[in-house]
Amino acid sequence: MTPVANTITDPLLGRVIDGRYEVRERVAAGGMATVYLAFDRRLERDVALKVMHRHLEIDPNSAEIVRRFRREAKSAARLTHPGIVHVYDQGVDDDVSYLTMEYVAGENLRERMAHEGTLSLGEALATAEQVLDALASAHRQGLVHQDVKPENVLIDAEGRPRVADFGLARAVTEVTSTTAGTIMGTVAYLGPELITTGVSDARTDVYAVGVLLYEMVTGRQPFTGATALDVAGKHVHESVPAPSSHVAWLPPEVDALVAHMTARDPGARPADAAAAVALVRQARELIDDPTLDRRADPPSGSIPARAAQDDDATAVLSPTPAGSTVALPIGLGHPFPAVGTDVAVDADDDPDAQEPPQQRNRAGWWVAAVVVALIAIGAGTLWWYNAIGPGAYTTVPPLEQEKVADAETILRAADLEFTVEQVNDDDVPEGVVISSEPRAQARVLNGTEVTLYVSDGPLMLVIPDVVGEQRGDAESEITETGFPLGEAVEEYSDTVPQGEVMSVEPAAGTEIEHYTEVTLTYSGGPAPITFPDVTGMVEEEALAALDEHALVVTIERARTEEAEEGVVFAQSPDGGTDGLRLDAITITVSEGPPLVTVGDYVGQPYDEAVAAAEAAGLEVSVHGKWPWSSRDIIIDQSVTPGARVEKGEGITLQYN
Repeated sequence: MTPVANTITDPLLGRVIDGRYEVRERVAAGGMATVYLAFDRRLERDVALKVMHRHLEIDPNSAEIVRRFRREAKSAARLTHPGIVHVYDQGVDDDVSYLTMEYVAGENLRERMAHEGTLSLGEALATAEQVLDALASAHRQGLVHQDVKPENVLIDAEGRPRVADFGLARAVTEVTSTTAGTIMGTVAYLGPELITTGVSDARTDVYAVGVLLYEMVTGRQPFTGATALDVAGKHVHESVPAPSSHVAWLPPEVDALVAHMTARDPGARPADAAAAVALVRQARELIDDPTLDRRADPPSGSIPARAAQDDDATAVLSPTPAGSTVALPIGLGHPFPAVGTDVAVDADDDPDAQEPPQQRNRAGWWVAAVVVALIAIGAGTLWWYNAIGPGAYTTVPPLEQEKVADAETILRAADLEFTVEQVNDDDVPEGVVISSEPRAQARVLNGTEVTLYVSDGPLMLVIPDVVGEQRGDAESEITETGFPLGEAVEEYSDTVPQGEVMSVEPAAGTEIEHYTEVTLTYSGGPAPITFPDVTGMVEEEALAALDEHALVVTIERARTEEAEEGVVFAQSPDGGTDGLRLDAITITVSEGPPLVTVGDYVGQPYDEAVAAAEAAGLEVSVHGKWPWSSRDIIIDQSVTPGARVEKGEGITLQYN
């Protein structure tokens, strides 16, 4: 936003709004609001402060205007697209209705076109694409801008277009169109349907961007006139001319694109900005790079750069500047003037001229004829007015956010029938009107039936019982029911198979809002463990250690010299190995030393017998039969030959 000169002291300069926003400089002024550079003392940042004009505040319908202004500001604050100027806050401070927005340092598109004259075809298409992409984000949330114009397209420091000023034009028009029969907007960019009926939708924004594209590539607006009403009438009765009629080298793709976006019949335009974005991209792909880089010569009489100004010089203001917001009567372009419209009547050219004298009887006849004619005309006019003229029509009043009983009262007062259709809605409280069909501001015949879509509150659903199902099946059942899934929780279990749902939160059978997240807890199976090392433990100690991990134990027994009887000397899997609870493990418990077979040593020479017994693992002791016996031949042994004894068992050999 570029600051504007302050030739008259502005009472808001220096004021702190709402105890928070310090007004430092006026940067722009429009038909409905003035924009200031302000400093947010709480968050310590620059913001753009948009203040509604005082003449709107003192309007008899100011309370309704402010209410709708605040509602539209809240809607705009939900928009988070990078191509939309963010709305931070809104409120009322004494006599000041305001909203605060992101401050975008730079120029607006009007200023850029003022010093460039025209934009290159590629830049114009890219700008239109980015503006439409931002509007598409708003259209997806049901929000219409209604005042798209170069002044509301800001160019940031990186050269990116940013759409500003959502909500104010729509908020004011919703009230003034009902009470005063006028709409607020910038006449050069108003869609025909907005001028004739006061009703706008996403296609009205598409029309404005089409006009914007025309202006960027040709350097001129498609319709001009002596007054705003003249321009508005051309929007209603004439089609936007082909851009190539002024810039001959423009390709037919540009003419077709502009014609599609600015069709007088809204039904012939793209349904919304998202559909228009696709058309812009398609047209751009069909045009070669040299043509995209080409720029039209500025129109004759245009000023390519803003001349330097003397702040003290007297300035002549144009009645309707190019980007100014004006009030227009709804129904412009209809064959008959709206009720209450003043019609100028030419005065008699010569008030002193006298009619030739007439005979009295002829004058009487003339008077009678005139009276009869006037009565007939009056009766015919009255019949036409009430049967097919304006008197047969009424305007659907705004009913959104009204309680259903109040809405019904309003419709009865407007001589309209109604039906009520209950609709679930997450944001609108139960019993409050969401919308109507026909929509607010639509012109309809008296007695038309209006359908009220009334909130039945959020959709309530019952959480299904999925305990015991596999996780994938359970998640599918939850989402098919209509609930969003929370992050699943895994818990280990010795009893529930892996992947099976153990519990659901909120509990199964609970009736709750459809947007509530449902969290599933599923089994991860037995917990991971590390097998303990039980070798060297006596059998009872080993079993106790293994039982802590719920392991399935198999006991084997074997003889070994490595461990005493009853001590574990081997296990499988080995200690330190990774596993799971409930896994199987085998331990081997010692039954003592190995068994050996006793040989028959009787009759063997002494030395051979002793050596053989020791080699068999026996503990050998010897003695003679008599004290004088010689160590010659073994004649007896203490353990029967062939017997199996533990290794290390003692045996006595007797020699003769």
